[in-house]
Amino acid sequence: MIWFKEFTPETLNSRPKNHIGALLGIEFTEIGDDYLVATMPVDERTHQPAGILHGGASVVLAETLGSIASYMCIDPNKHIAVGLEVNANHIRPVSSGFVKGVCKPLHIGGKTHLWEIKLYTDKGKMNCVSRLTVAILPKPQ
Repeated sequence: MIWFKEFTPETLNSRPKNHIGALLGIEFTEIGDDYLVATMPVDERTHQPAGILHGGASVVLAETLGSIASYMCIDPNKHIAVGLEVNANHIRPVSSGFVKGVCKPLHIGGKTHLWEIKLYTDKGKMNCVSRLTVAILPKPQ
């Protein structure tokens, strides 16, 4: 297990609701030994004007997954995890249902973490692949 301590989806979903992930309906659904899964609805909150999933919403899901995964790997009394760089390739349009993001580590170092996040439609087709680099910094005093 790569996590600093044990977490549950319920614990992650009980965080305060005053952030973009909650506004877009992102919910954590599964935690494995080395992966994290969350879903996001494809609806009026996440659509672009053409009625399909906005690429920025996909990036919000990807960065939420990677940032939380980094948080789960560190001692929060000593460190903070902040996004450093994110990119995404949008493969196919999605107009309804849910997308599921699966986050896996590519590198977990002392100062940086690199995550690969793949998004899938509710029919199981990949619609986006993203990479997120997270900086691990000392917690401000």
